[in-house]
Parts: sequence; structure tokens; C-alpha cells
Amino acid sequence: MSENVTPKLVATRGKFARQSWVIERTPLVIGREADCDIILNDPKISRQHVRLTQTADGRFQVEDLESRNGTWVNGMRLKGSRLLEDGDELDLARMVTIVFVASEITEPLAPEEIQESYRLRLDRNARRVFIGDREILPPLSVPQYRLLELLFDANGGICTREDVVSAVWPDDVSDGISEQAIDALVRR
Repeated sequence: MSENVTPKLVATRGKFARQSWVIERTPLVIGREADCDIILNDPKISRQHVRLTQTADGRFQVEDLESRNGTWVNGMRLKGSRLLEDGDELDLARMVTIVFVASEITEPLAPEEIQESYRLRLDRNARRVFIGDREILPPLSVPQYRLLELLFDANGGICTREDVVSAVWPDDVSDGISEQAIDALVRR
């Protein structure tokens, strides 16, 4: 880590998204208790959830403080402690994602900060699809569009097989739609 760069934590997901905290000293405790260094007031966050410390060689490590709902680092459940690398994602209780930034890399954006020009947009009347201002060509087939519309409206939520069948093939009997038909549509 560069000597003149102050590491920070940047929340990118959850109700604390867009907040950032400079790591000025360690140990640094994150939790919902009033005496924590970073307070995340959410009932799923433990009173003292995680602790960041700096090792003798200047690196940072994170330790789960036996939190009730757990901590994940880059998708892997944290048991005990581990060293942090620049860009590592800490997921606290599957409610808040915080990125460890220890270099001069560009700070990560929260999903809601991504420019409108890169977002997916649907023209529902004309069944046209745009990414920013650019239309997807050739146009999607009706089943492809219906599937995309279902997933778009779900906004990251889960869509069941029944949801897909009723949205894409509303007039057909669901028993007549094979898993292969759904798989083929998704691949397209």
C-alpha cells in the first residue's frame, strides 16, 4: 500500500450505500452499538459486528466478532480473521456491502450512481429495448421481450418457473412448456 494513500471503506449496497469512511486509526469496530467507530444502525447488524486492524507490515485485516448474521469477504463466509486486499467486498449480514479501498483506484459506485446512459430502458408500447440511448438491434422476439420485461420488473428478485411461463407464454398451458424451451429462451 502506498504511504500517502489513506485507506477507506465505501458502502455500495444496502441502506448505507454511498457513504464512505476514512480509516484513520485501528482497531476500528463496525456495528450498531453507539461506541463503535462506524455505526450501522440496522437490527441485522450485530452490536459489534467486525473489527479492522493493521498488521505490523501495514496491511489491514478484518475479523468477524462472532456476529449473529455473519460476515462474507468476496462471497466467502468469514470465520475468524483474514487479510484484506484492495477492492475486497465485505458483506455484513447480507444487508450491507462495503468495499475496502486501499489505493488510488477509483472509488466504486453504488448501483444507483451508475449513469443513466448505461442503464437498460424498455419502451413498453413499441417493445423496444435500449441501453442508454442505443437501441438493441435486431429487435427481440416477443418471447424474448416478455422474458426481459419480467426480469427487468423483478429488479433483481427471483422469478419462478411459473412466473416465466405465465409471462412469456400467457395463452399456453404451463405443463406443455418444457425446461428446454425455457433454457433455450434464456440463452438467446
